[in-house]
Amino acid sequence: MRLIGNGGHASVVRDVIRRSRYSGDNHAFIAVGNNFARSLEADANNFLTYATLIDPSAVVSESAKIGAGTIVMAGTVVQANAVIGRHCIVNTGSSVDHDCQLGDFVHIAPGAHLCGGVTVGEGALVGVGARAVP
Repeated sequence: MRLIGNGGHASVVRDVIRRSRYSGDNHAFIAVGNNFARSLEADANNFLTYATLIDPSAVVSESAKIGAGTIVMAGTVVQANAVIGRHCIVNTGSSVDHDCQLGDFVHIAPGAHLCGGVTVGEGALVGVGARAVP
């Protein structure tokens, strides 16, 4: 896999790849924590095919839709009918409940929780420990 980025976020992404035993050698992943910088990398590399990474300890509903280039970190829960855009970070120990809609390049920070039916716009950051209701 081609990994774009080499900072702290990239080190966690590498761990997820290792734990999930991901074998998509012909895929890329943008391992950049800053939402805007991640969007610039995606624009500059729009010819690449991006992996979707899900930590083995995450619980993801079969009815959830997760976009290319998105990572779902350890201890995260994504519930029924949630739609998560491209190149998002659903970070450690967070939850995205039923029927939530996340735009592209969103970051749900560690320990943040979205109740059912929450919409998060493109490029938004939901901070550490935040709670959001519809």
